[in-house]
Amino acid sequence: MRLVIDNITKKFKHKTAVDHFSMVIETNECVGLIGPNGAGKSTLIQMIADILVADDGQILLNGKKIAAMKQNIGYLPQYPNFFPWMTAYETLLFMGTLSGIGKDELQRDIPSILEKVGLAKDVHSKVGTFSGGMKQRLGIAQALLHKPALIVMDEPVSALDPIGRREVLNLLNDIKKETTILLSTHILADAEEICERFVVIKEGRKIEDATKLQLLNQNQQFAIYFTIPKEHFPWIKKVEKLPYVKEVEQDGDVFKIVVQALEVDAQRLLQYGLDQNISFSKFEIGRKETLEEIFLSLVVDV
Repeated sequence: MRLVIDNITKKFKHKTAVDHFSMVIETNECVGLIGPNGAGKSTLIQMIADILVADDGQILLNGKKIAAMKQNIGYLPQYPNFFPWMTAYETLLFMGTLSGIGKDELQRDIPSILEKVGLAKDVHSKVGTFSGGMKQRLGIAQALLHKPALIVMDEPVSALDPIGRREVLNLLNDIKKETTILLSTHILADAEEICERFVVIKEGRKIEDATKLQLLNQNQQFAIYFTIPKEHFPWIKKVEKLPYVKEVEQDGDVFKIVVQALEVDAQRLLQYGLDQNISFSKFEIGRKETLEEIFLSLVVDV
């Protein structure tokens, strides 16, 4: 199932939540929609799930308007809402009936779906007794009930404790082998664990669309990194004035020096420091930025 989001916009009164946003998700991709709180992730997810209607633009699934393809989409909200007095089995039976799935099909499929999400032993347990992670897994079961080709998830693990988060991430890693997934989150580590591609949204606009490797290659910067004792910090003032030094950053006792020609300038800088009797406890060249740091540099205004 190929999802095409073509220049969609959604406004609420005087606020533009999604602003001329476009992207394409191919079959069997697992894509993370990344952005800070208030970036427009939930609004975009709800338009893809046909819960909200875009003011402009269109969303197509396999070339057809999303409203005509809802049966092919599974949707997991951030906080799945279930009746606490129902059992897991009764919940899926009720939800499946509302979706128009036949009773015989539901009775056949519900046990295997509950087993898939790790709730086989809780089939007759009341949902009111479930932990947060169990409720989220039940929500995923509900989203899978009609065998969708695309699953869209809004912050699927952000509200969970570490155990529940691990349970759901493991489940998503299994599901993505056979289903196209789009999940939104503001926690980069979650998306990094299961997604191969990242779409970054800020103030309703797409500002980046790349794989992890592309993000690292595009945004990381080779530099010199060294550690010196505090009493030698004044030497950095001299380093800043060197003609081949472009930028100096400090993080505690670690300094990052961006230069013009990395290998040549690293040798020159090291020799200069030794001539000045500077004590280096570490001196290395390479790339140090993490994906988290790159994400922050993209979405945080400085």
